[in-house]
Amino acid sequence: MTDDGFFREVNEELRSDKVKAIWTRYSSLLIGAVVAIVVGTAVFAFYEYWTEKQASQSGDQFLAALNLVRDGKNDEALKTLDQLEKDGYGAYPVLARMRAAGVIAQKGDLAGAVAAFDKVSADTSIPQAIRDLAKLRAALILVDTGSYDDVASRVEALSSDSNPMRHSAREALGLAAWKAGRGADAAKLFQQISDDQTAPANIRQFADTMLDMLKSTGAAPAAAAG
Repeated sequence: MTDDGFFREVNEELRSDKVKAIWTRYSSLLIGAVVAIVVGTAVFAFYEYWTEKQASQSGDQFLAALNLVRDGKNDEALKTLDQLEKDGYGAYPVLARMRAAGVIAQKGDLAGAVAAFDKVSADTSIPQAIRDLAKLRAALILVDTGSYDDVASRVEALSSDSNPMRHSAREALGLAAWKAGRGADAAKLFQQISDDQTAPANIRQFADTMLDMLKSTGAAPAAAAG
């Protein structure tokens, strides 16, 4: 046997002894790590299956409620939405609350609908965008049933230049101001909408119509109405 062969054989034996020593010392940890990976993978797979199943069930329940509303079965729809709010998965409980408030309004209980939307808007566990939408929905009802201050308390903050809901918020404020006999304030708000090139076309068209009406009736100064 050559020196190289001898040393190679010794080296392999040493490596084998090291492997045995490492395995003896760390085998329980290695086995535990493998088991943890297997169990973790199984748990993750089950969680994905469970969440998909829960989301699918909640989606079916929400669709069933929408179909009941379409068929004019508002009381049955409210029961379904109430159950979904309690037991639904993901975003469906919040969607159920918003749709339920709309159904309450459809039934003619406008005060109840405003209260339901206000409850959503006050819930800090709900995403801000949905809370703002609830404020806007309540304000649009209050244009007909409340005062200017009622509307402003909900959407004045949404009418700022940087808010994505500013167009609808200004529209609600403008209508409330017009209803309250505040023609100049209404004209200013509708002019803001008309001048905003990012406003949806239908909202700008309505704002222009309101400006023409305010000008023709003398409810606002001609300069303010454009």
